[in-house]
Amino acid sequence: MPPKKSNDYNQIAFALEILRLLTEKPRRRQELTDLLSVFVEQHGQSADDTDVKQKLTRTIRRLRDCGIQIESGTHSPYKLVESNFPVLLSSEQREALALAAYFLVDMGFSAQASQIQRISHLTESDIPSFVKVDFSPPVDYSDRNLATILQQLQERFLQECRYTIRYQSKPGEGRIWDIDRSELRLHDGLLYLFAFIPDWRSSRFDYWQNIDQNHLFRLDRIASVGAASPTRWASCDFPTLKVRYRTSGQLAHYQPRRKDEVIIFSDPQRKFREIEATIDYWFWFRQRILKYGANAQILSPQILADEIKQEYKKIWENLSADENSKNQNSTDPRIDPKI
Repeated sequence: MPPKKSNDYNQIAFALEILRLLTEKPRRRQELTDLLSVFVEQHGQSADDTDVKQKLTRTIRRLRDCGIQIESGTHSPYKLVESNFPVLLSSEQREALALAAYFLVDMGFSAQASQIQRISHLTESDIPSFVKVDFSPPVDYSDRNLATILQQLQERFLQECRYTIRYQSKPGEGRIWDIDRSELRLHDGLLYLFAFIPDWRSSRFDYWQNIDQNHLFRLDRIASVGAASPTRWASCDFPTLKVRYRTSGQLAHYQPRRKDEVIIFSDPQRKFREIEATIDYWFWFRQRILKYGANAQILSPQILADEIKQEYKKIWENLSADENSKNQNSTDPRIDPKI
């Protein structure tokens, strides 16, 4: 008995399924044929392999005629480059996408923002007037070289194998780094490669896989990305460290907003709270604690608490030196206070 035909199956449904599959990732002809055969059978149609292949070829040709760019080659998969398929959006959805594009432009991602604008047919009137952004990063991430570096890094992330980068921390100074587990992170308007360095030796921790092995590399200073090696990543997670700190004064009622922080004790008299944070990069956490000033105190581990104390000591010594210098200048008879 032939399979029962489904009322929701037609040529448009078949074409939309092709587009849906290609939006997920590039796919080879045989993979597409297999997935479409399943789709056809689920809709009660005959799934003869030759017939599905012919339908696939015809439908791809028609989609291209409609202006949808799909690349393919003898030894390469089908890849959806750009689609002009109509997108219907509500006013709130348009406003949300316009806001995202506005943020991206200000952070230096103008190429990605233009993609959103083209897809949604956005205009300046869609941008909420009550939002102002001022990131002003020193980098335009739409630069062709950066786009190539970004694409290569994304390929390494998928391969999950060690690779190398050539990094220029200063003009004319380059170094090759062995990169293990890695990802991209956006911090203060700048895009970084956050990576575990397997051969890094820490001066603070005497065990392997510690947070000092996690390093940051500004994306715009990466000169090149090497090929993936046969060595798999040492771990699928970055090493972390639990840090306990106390908030008081203006932060006595501090409420963590980060997923890696939890309140472990609240003073019954509401004078302070103790927070446990799971961190993977000491510098960023250190900067945040210093920003809190006298309202935050690290309790453990002791080595990090001592480091913060030394930082405050240096600040005090610098301020004292400046004050003494001012006092000496004010009492020096050779200096005219009117000048």
